[in-house]
Amino acid sequence: MRDRGLIYSALALFLGLVTFPAWHNLSAHVTGKGPEVRLPVNAKQCVAPVEYMRTSHMNLLIDWRETVVRTGRRDFTAAGGKHYNMSLTPTCLEQCHGARKDFCDRCHDYAAVSPPCWNCHQDAKAVLRSAK
Repeated sequence: MRDRGLIYSALALFLGLVTFPAWHNLSAHVTGKGPEVRLPVNAKQCVAPVEYMRTSHMNLLIDWRETVVRTGRRDFTAAGGKHYNMSLTPTCLEQCHGARKDFCDRCHDYAAVSPPCWNCHQDAKAVLRSAK
């Protein structure tokens, strides 16, 4: 049992390395809340509840895309009875969130995701600014 000191040292090193991310985040005051985003000023209500949109907005957008492409129907009725056009650019970006850079990109960059939405959909205001 002369290896007891070596075993305890290795165990302490292992536990320190395994728990380092947690200790580092606690000391840096990192929260899992995400970035602060600029909320819409023109819209009082979203097409779905805020918590649903935070976690599942891609499901909604994919459902919209499938409905428009497969059935041609563009009218979406929200839970409150309000009607929306099923489209990312005119409905979400132009009517509510304004600029993709101030709303969408902040969370997508934080989460390190690159949704394929921007392959087709453009931020109209950014396109106009870059054309000047």
